[in-house]
Amino acid sequence: MSVQQASVPKVTVSPLDLEDANEPPLNIYKPKEPYTATIVSVERLVGPKAPGETCHIVIDHGGNVPYWEGQSYGVIPPGENPKKPGSPHNVRLYSIASTRYGDNFDGKTASLCVRRAVYYDSEIGKEDPSKQGVCSNFLCNSKPGDKIKITGPSGKIMLLPEDDPNATHIMIATGTGVAPFRGYLRRMFMELVPKFKFGGLAWLFLGVANTDSLLYDDEFTKYLKDYPDNFRYDKALSREQKNRSGGKMYVQDKIEEYSDEIFKLLDNGAHIYFCGLKGMMPGIQDTLKKVAEQRGENWEEKLSQLKKNKQWHVEVY
Repeated sequence: MSVQQASVPKVTVSPLDLEDANEPPLNIYKPKEPYTATIVSVERLVGPKAPGETCHIVIDHGGNVPYWEGQSYGVIPPGENPKKPGSPHNVRLYSIASTRYGDNFDGKTASLCVRRAVYYDSEIGKEDPSKQGVCSNFLCNSKPGDKIKITGPSGKIMLLPEDDPNATHIMIATGTGVAPFRGYLRRMFMELVPKFKFGGLAWLFLGVANTDSLLYDDEFTKYLKDYPDNFRYDKALSREQKNRSGGKMYVQDKIEEYSDEIFKLLDNGAHIYFCGLKGMMPGIQDTLKKVAEQRGENWEEKLSQLKKNKQWHVEVY
């Protein structure tokens, strides 16, 4: 560890008994009996030139709905389900974008990264304001003090394996899919967690439309400065950068650019995570398959080995 890294002060977190459980908390609150939490803050994360609006929403759960990094909360928006009059809305799942200690480091809050869902009407060639994502708009329109019904936490696929503090973690995100990775990185580089001292490599690939659409960029850039030996950060800006063949730059193009290194890291036991919209995976899988074939490897066999070794983690929506 370099002197520079040793001198970066980390934030003290509490309560440390959140480290004691051997198993992650699961479904403490269910849809029929959700927990009523309180909105602490809603902050727009993107600049004026970003397509769409993405918000960072901090929720106070009073320490009653604990979770681990990589888990999700369910949110039940107010109102009734139009498909089942008299019944509440269905639960919407959101990846948690904070560590178990929350943004206030006291174990009482959780943060969500939410993009406001709008509907584009191809007939009129613009957004149809009468159709909006019920839950994302409820969350982005919330004010401090508003009540919110949450369920969970849920999910085991994206839990951060901590048995080897010197492991390599390759994280591939599009848009709000960066949420769980923000939690991992805060745990690795921001918080003073006695039981988890990270000495490995974390490598984040983030795909968004343009510079104004970058999420948590100031945090990630700081880690790059403070921990140059342990953190790498590559951005794919589809509307600003070109890939090798002159087309738009997507995360799979960045993966291809570094494919030799990525494959070597996977061969040495690295974990690889994917989070974002479902549509990201086919392009990524095609790229990995192409790279594997160029290396004389069978991608299907390699993939099944990665899954068997629990190195492959995917959460798409």
